[in-house]
Amino acid sequence: MIQDPLIRILLAPVSFLYGVGVSLRDFMYRRRLLRAFKFDIPVISVGNLSVGGAGKTPHIEYLIRLLRPYLNVATLSRGYRRKSVGYRVAEVNSNVEEVGDEPLMFKRKYPDVFVTVNEQRVFGISQIIQDQPGTQVVLLDDAFQHRAVDPGLNILLTEFQRPFTRDYLLPSGRLREWRSAYHRADIIIVSKCPEDITEEERNKMTFEINPFPQQKIYFSSYRYLTPYYILNAGYRLALQDSMSVLMVCAIAGTDYLKDYLESKVGRVRVKSYPDHHPFSETDLEDIEKMFHAMPGGTKVIVTTEKDAMRFAPHRQWLVEKKIPLLVLPVEVYFHFEGGEEFDEEVRRFLLDFRV
Repeated sequence: MIQDPLIRILLAPVSFLYGVGVSLRDFMYRRRLLRAFKFDIPVISVGNLSVGGAGKTPHIEYLIRLLRPYLNVATLSRGYRRKSVGYRVAEVNSNVEEVGDEPLMFKRKYPDVFVTVNEQRVFGISQIIQDQPGTQVVLLDDAFQHRAVDPGLNILLTEFQRPFTRDYLLPSGRLREWRSAYHRADIIIVSKCPEDITEEERNKMTFEINPFPQQKIYFSSYRYLTPYYILNAGYRLALQDSMSVLMVCAIAGTDYLKDYLESKVGRVRVKSYPDHHPFSETDLEDIEKMFHAMPGGTKVIVTTEKDAMRFAPHRQWLVEKKIPLLVLPVEVYFHFEGGEEFDEEVRRFLLDFRV
């Protein structure tokens, strides 16, 4: 979000025009001039009102781990910044250019899940049902604004430090829709909360969001696990305060990860790129220079699992340069004993689902 009030004021007319367009589309869906499709299998959407950074991918993973022991799960993503177009099924040996980084990560971590990408969500779900008629639930990644699909369960994420209630419409802010669009959510999750979030902070945020009576609100954080070597996932290395870390990532928000690393190691330097950035040979050279310029005895590079998908094509470079690149896994957990309640809410939706 743009912090300078003057720039926000200058961009306000553009944001207003953008908002008019959003309102017109919303009006057309509410008046049924545009049709929202419902499907005869359960569809769960996970999205946000802002552009990037709310933690959609780890929450999709949470749902995958929750549901895959009992149901045939499929995921549908846009496949952002892939070079292919249309409907694609991700395979373990697919690459980022074919399906995008997040879907590829899903498939490699959960090979039994049917992972797909398509810009057109209606067509994508229809194709999933045709290709995999045994599918019992579809998880939609980043689909809150895709009104053509009417999901059975609509989950909205908003960051604790940057909630949608304090944001503005693009381009003066990060909102893709008016704040009032949150009324479409069935569940609101305040993500990336502090580990020590208090009852007072929860109550204050709940009051600020002001959920409707039918909406449930939960608070989640990330739990980072022991990093593993990108070329051998069986080799893990615990972070220690004697280490120096070069954090390399191309994600929407880096502060949460940087704060975590700084709490675990002695020194952290950051090399960040735009979200979903494909690492080039020039990038690799810059990363190598930064790494070797860092002081300290025990030095490693740390990246995210999503970024690791875009480092994978450069395995030979990693071997030749002997670059110690560690991948940092992350999981979602809920505060205030909300995990069991959230799980039960999802199960109830699935059990009560009727065609």
